[in-house]
Amino acid sequence: MKARLPQGMGGQQSMQGMIRQAQKMQEQITEVQEQIEQETFSTTSGGGAVEITMTGKKHVESLKINKDVIGDAAEDPSILEDLIISAVNDCVAKIDEVSESRMGAITGGVSFPGLF
Repeated sequence: MKARLPQGMGGQQSMQGMIRQAQKMQEQITEVQEQIEQETFSTTSGGGAVEITMTGKKHVESLKINKDVIGDAAEDPSILEDLIISAVNDCVAKIDEVSESRMGAITGGVSFPGLF
């Protein structure tokens, strides 16, 4: 005896529809990824002492350091190192947050490991 699914459930048409939806979602994801990669993201640390700008690909475009911090760093370089690390980490987090938000709008909040 064959199991029957309710009308409209299963079958070739339903599978093709799911495949089309998945392809459309993949196209949208690719488009959003390309848009993010073209954007730049900036952040500061230490109250503006260090400013960093990165691309959506997480490549550093620019790094600006306030000259007052440079003088302080002569005595203790770890101050400047910490400010730079903080700015880089904040900028990467900002890029990740924007990516997750935009991808979530497409996927309905479902995460696909390795996809983005």
